[in-house]
Amino acid sequence: QVQLVESGGGLVQAGGSLRLSCAASGLTFSSYVMGWFRQAPGKEREFVAAISRVGGSTDYTDSVKGRFTISRDNAKNTVYLQMNSLKPEDTASYYCAASASAYSFRTRPHEYNYWGQGTQVTVSS
Repeated sequence: QVQLVESGGGLVQAGGSLRLSCAASGLTFSSYVMGWFRQAPGKEREFVAAISRVGGSTDYTDSVKGRFTISRDNAKNTVYLQMNSLKPEDTASYYCAASASAYSFRTRPHEYNYWGQGTQVTVSS
């Protein structure tokens, strides 16, 4: 049974930092593109960041470029999202996801096979 378990969310003031972790089990982690998505109340789920299978390529949505960093440790079956200079508009539930599809499809939610339960990030102004 595949499980993706996120942790590290919380309440932080604007300008602060958080580090999200997503621990995977039940799958060959290094065979999957890993992504982070977020969803705010009343909004659609949106792509945040993705990392290729061996970590050589990363991608970010424009609104987080220069502030967020995605990384992975295949030995620990874990993907991370370091979030700096947080803004109130970053407030959302954050989800990690695993995709068996090509890296070129990294921004498409329907290309991801497995999802975590989400972790809440709240940024106060």
